[in-house]
Amino acid sequence: MSTPTSTTTRMPATGALTQAVLLTGRQARQGMRIPVFMVMNLLQPMIWLLLFGQLFRSVIEIPGFAGGADVTYLEYLTPGVVMMTAMGGAAWAGTTFVQDMDRGVMDRFLASPTSRGALLAASSAWYALLGCAQALVVVGVAWVGGARFPGGWPGIAVMLVAVALLSCLFAALSGAVALLTRQQEALIGVSQLLTIPLMFLSSAVMDPALAPDWIATAARFNPFDWAVVVAREALQGFADPGAVWLHLGLLAAAVAAMAGLATLAFRAYRRAI
Repeated sequence: MSTPTSTTTRMPATGALTQAVLLTGRQARQGMRIPVFMVMNLLQPMIWLLLFGQLFRSVIEIPGFAGGADVTYLEYLTPGVVMMTAMGGAAWAGTTFVQDMDRGVMDRFLASPTSRGALLAASSAWYALLGCAQALVVVGVAWVGGARFPGGWPGIAVMLVAVALLSCLFAALSGAVALLTRQQEALIGVSQLLTIPLMFLSSAVMDPALAPDWIATAARFNPFDWAVVVAREALQGFADPGAVWLHLGLLAAAVAAMAGLATLAFRAYRRAI
């Protein structure tokens, strides 16, 4: 049986937006059918907060540690855990694409007037919403644990913007990997290969100033660290607003670039089948 060819009709912007909203609803319904996924995705952040936050609380006494005596280690760690949760969840976004490929749903989408951008935007939007919800839970648990954030609600709002951008970045990356490999095992391998090094080559759990110089240099070019810096500066009261807007801009540019690459991955998928 021949594979149906995709339509070349250009989708109006309003039509693509409507499709994105409907497809996001589809993603949400699929996610809500398995609520344990959100709960399980919060277990590791709780371990980081409640176990590592206590185990390494004396780290702040090291001379030169960011924040010094004004910031507890739990307060320093919380933005990193927020972004770990967002990145870890979004890195699995391609799973839905793989499932749709296996069931033939993806081929039907691509043979219809469905916008490729809408497919990608729906995946990114769902994981951005999920990441923001989980971020609020993490911050709430940290607050109950004694952490205090001078940035208040404006700081939390800016943190959520960074969460959404980071989620969109890794959802697009995961979608691209899924389209290129078409295998769940490959997606898992690539996700693990990227997320774990990015997490440790950042300021999520340790001040880069106390790490080897090469780690501090790597952190400067790490999108995950950009998000951590935004969240930490925002929650601690915008002591360096320039750093917040700079890293938000870098994140937005990275999202735009990755979205473009992920859209091209749809073409590679069509050629492969």
